[in-house]
Amino acid sequence: MHVMKMENVSQKILSTWKKIKPWVTILVVFLVFRYTGAISGISYLTGSLLIGSGAMNANIDTSVPAKSFNYNFKIKDLQGSVIDFKAFKGKTIFLNIWATWCGPCRIEMPSIQKLYDRVDKDKIVFIMLSIDRGDNFKKVVSFVKDKEYTFPVYVPKGYLTEQLQVRTIPTTFVISPEGKIVTQETGAANYDTEEFRKFLEGLGNVGQ
Repeated sequence: MHVMKMENVSQKILSTWKKIKPWVTILVVFLVFRYTGAISGISYLTGSLLIGSGAMNANIDTSVPAKSFNYNFKIKDLQGSVIDFKAFKGKTIFLNIWATWCGPCRIEMPSIQKLYDRVDKDKIVFIMLSIDRGDNFKKVVSFVKDKEYTFPVYVPKGYLTEQLQVRTIPTTFVISPEGKIVTQETGAANYDTEEFRKFLEGLGNVGQ
């Protein structure tokens, strides 16, 4: 009798596991993809579906005390012009660190392009900073051209500050006109939301 009860329990557990296994798998993939950005080989379709579902909308977490941003570095645009980052002081900055080989980076880019199309570019600066190796500069240029992205893309010119030497990409910083990192997003996210747009545009109105 005891053996039969154990068999029934095992069968119930197995049956339950079969039912929930697909959902557990989806949850695990979502969590790893969302919070680590570590899955470079995940399919574009899968990632796009997650982005479009609303489950990966960018967080606006301002509960952490804002840190001062270090502007002491230089970047280079795709035309080869070198720019001192201090030139962007006094404006809201959307700074995204990415690479052409990063799957999650590529998946979130359409949402960033849509956000870029909707905001006031006189007040909000977009810095799409590729950390591809220096000898892959042409690859970065070709990637942006092939995808027809119009947001500004740059590469580092020399060293990057410690703040930007992130362990995971994509990583996105939002920097206020006062020079504070007001929020930081690690991993792929959907930035094409009304909430996030209003958040960006509202930073430029602080103190006005």
